[in-house]
Amino acid sequence: MPRILFIASHRPGRAPGQRFRFEQYFDHLERHGIQCELSHLVTAEDDAVLYRKGHYFRKAGFVRRSHAIRRSDVDRMNEFDIIFIFREALMTRSTRYEEAFRRSGARIVFDFDDAIWLTNVSDANRRWAWLKGAGKTPHLIAMADLVMAGNDYLANYARQWNGRVEVVPTTIDTDEYQAVPRNEDGPVRIGWSGSLTTIQHFQYAIPALRTLKARMGDRIAIDVVGDGDFREPSLDIVGKPWRKESELDDLRAMDIGIMPLPDDEWAKGKCGLKGLQYMALGIPTVMSPVGVNSEIIQDGSNGFLARGEDEWVERLTRLVEDAELRRRLGAEAMRTVEERYSVNAWKDRYLELFTELIENKR
Repeated sequence: MPRILFIASHRPGRAPGQRFRFEQYFDHLERHGIQCELSHLVTAEDDAVLYRKGHYFRKAGFVRRSHAIRRSDVDRMNEFDIIFIFREALMTRSTRYEEAFRRSGARIVFDFDDAIWLTNVSDANRRWAWLKGAGKTPHLIAMADLVMAGNDYLANYARQWNGRVEVVPTTIDTDEYQAVPRNEDGPVRIGWSGSLTTIQHFQYAIPALRTLKARMGDRIAIDVVGDGDFREPSLDIVGKPWRKESELDDLRAMDIGIMPLPDDEWAKGKCGLKGLQYMALGIPTVMSPVGVNSEIIQDGSNGFLARGEDEWVERLTRLVEDAELRRRLGAEAMRTVEERYSVNAWKDRYLELFTELIENKR
């Protein structure tokens, strides 16, 4: 049976990039005779310290264990037909393990969903940014037999160093992401979902949300999911932590989903995941027109694009005041995801790409 070793940082079900780019395809690949194994570094215990200040001894212990895991992967690398590297083998400047994998009999796939050639670290680890290896990205791309990039912006970057680049969008499992009837009682809930590392993007929406709250008062409520420590008293926001078991319920509680972004190089590499999650559940979505967002959203048809504070206030006001508009945009959003950004739409392409690599290896 052909075997693929997936090299990534986080355990199964934990990290959005992994979940929505390759983990959700494991069952389909295995039904077609390809065995999938994920080798990860970060445990649940590590999560408690890696994205918080201090804990230097435990972070050093994590680095030592990470090297041990990757050495073990190198020892058995010839047991696999494909080694699939998501972003990097080790969260440092080192490329030693990718270079070792390249010397194996396996074909190498390199997959990325962010502008990882730019340095981007959490606030808690900013003093250690020099350890990150953003500059190694071209080398990793050049070593791959196949590069899978989350959008055209990333793919165009990768094509500078590799001629075998496929645009493969981040996708949603629409068999799992099912819409439920909306609750029309109570305030209209405007929601943002993200993580500890992306909560900074929510800040771009705060001025517009303050204006909206001043106009509408208790007619609206604002939810933040992904950072349990986040507080914004002016908007009555108490952030909720992300939990896999409550993720869908937290999203379904939203009547409107928002994805504000700065217009910078890092944001241009984003793959629109937050917006796609809202849209798959029939939640009308407002996004900043940055990067792939302008491809996902046809303004006024399956959602809204908003550039500045005035546009954010205008779009959100229309949605809050018009339940029928919310239903119509939500329905078109679901159609968009099913047709263009779903596992069902892309699972056979994944299978084709991996089968081709396996056959060429043989």
